[in-house]
Amino acid sequence: MKPKIIKVSKISPDQSVICILGKDEIPDTLRLSKTEKAYALKQLKSKEEIVFINSYFKVTYLVRVKENATVSKAKEDVRRAASGMKKLIKANNLTDLVITSSQTYKGAIEDFAEGLILSIYSFDKYRTKDEDEKKTDYPSCLLLFGDAGEAEIRWLADLTEAVYFVRDLINEPVNHLNAVTLASEIQKIGKSAGFKVDVLNKGKIEALKMGGLLAVNKGSIDPPVFCILEWKPEKHLNKQPIILVGKGIVYDTGGLNIKTGDYMNNMKGDMAGAATVTGVFYTIAKNNIPLHIIGLVPATDNRPGGNAYAQGDIIKMHNKMTVEVGNTDAEGRLILADAISYASRYEPKLIIDIATLTGSAALTFGNQAIAMMTNADRKYIKLLEECGYLVHERIAELPFWDEYGELIKSDIADVKNVGGREAGAITAGKFLEKFAKFPLIHLDIAGTGMLAKDDFYRLKDGPGSGLRLLATFLKRLAADYKKMK
Repeated sequence: MKPKIIKVSKISPDQSVICILGKDEIPDTLRLSKTEKAYALKQLKSKEEIVFINSYFKVTYLVRVKENATVSKAKEDVRRAASGMKKLIKANNLTDLVITSSQTYKGAIEDFAEGLILSIYSFDKYRTKDEDEKKTDYPSCLLLFGDAGEAEIRWLADLTEAVYFVRDLINEPVNHLNAVTLASEIQKIGKSAGFKVDVLNKGKIEALKMGGLLAVNKGSIDPPVFCILEWKPEKHLNKQPIILVGKGIVYDTGGLNIKTGDYMNNMKGDMAGAATVTGVFYTIAKNNIPLHIIGLVPATDNRPGGNAYAQGDIIKMHNKMTVEVGNTDAEGRLILADAISYASRYEPKLIIDIATLTGSAALTFGNQAIAMMTNADRKYIKLLEECGYLVHERIAELPFWDEYGELIKSDIADVKNVGGREAGAITAGKFLEKFAKFPLIHLDIAGTGMLAKDDFYRLKDGPGSGLRLLATFLKRLAADYKKMK
């Protein structure tokens, strides 16, 4: 269970505290004894980054921020320090824990709270336990004392709530979360946050002639869905909407080109892009960010049953283009292409799609960067890069030259859904570009969206990659619009 976050105006003498320090000085607000203060200073001067003081009736943790670090590096160091301390904090069975700072950068309190909250997430809803085995979650309440304002605390609470929601969706097995159930969950969170959700059923998808989504769905006994999310506050600042598109493959077997070995492991998380888009909408709506944004989530599973689509098939897409199927395991780009072409009806300023799309992206950047390809204005790229460093969800841009489009030419259709072995992440992006009449940013989170092991507060399996990046990007974009008014 996620801890509550509360702003406080004072620290009581008996409260346990975490203090992030910018200098080797102990603030009086910690109320340490002379002996405790001397011990702490000695540890800090010996370059200890974390100092633990047990006062019997309370505990005090001191976290020293490294000197001469960039702001983005310091922020990530604090989040990682919080992650490294989660076992110690839990072991002390603290119901409430104060987080404060002294002589360090603004935002350190929120960063530590964020790192700790994201570290203590767990998905255990299907574990059966006797009542006497169940333990209270510690800490259950984080008390923030210092320069964190109400708006910053609200953003932190909603953002981390969204990450928990996204992680829950990614971790749900397909026998509990098919495409229809995913749509239902999106509707529920839309209602709770205040954004609009329309769900198109198979009949409407057929009427729209979304050949990519329908083809991928042909091997499944469950119908596809197409979700349309919209946040349009009365005083939105942008004349043209920003559109987010998320890949919603609730399970990917590879289809008739079935995945072999352990490549099918964790394919329940192939809808991480769809979950991320939903989490972004939750955060933006809860914080009343004054932007008009639309989310498009095509969803289905990819199975080899029934009348499954096959290698060599020709598909007619929503925009009337024809696609030769070179591999049924390249299904994500087919459903995204229909959504991206559907986006044209809104005449958007920018389209951003996010998807666990290619093994090539994972091989190129591992789990350290989101692969990005784009034909959009460089101002958006610059802003995305800045936000990526701030939240440590960094992006790495791959070339998007026209020559890569030659690799997906077809002799019998307008385009193929795969190229050769070379430049697989880029050719996937070039495929999507063919369906975009408006500027496109393509984010491939195949390497960051599903992790084999914990990476500090980015937990294994579905860490919720891209949510904090895109939410922060939209928040900053709204601020830029305000400046131009």
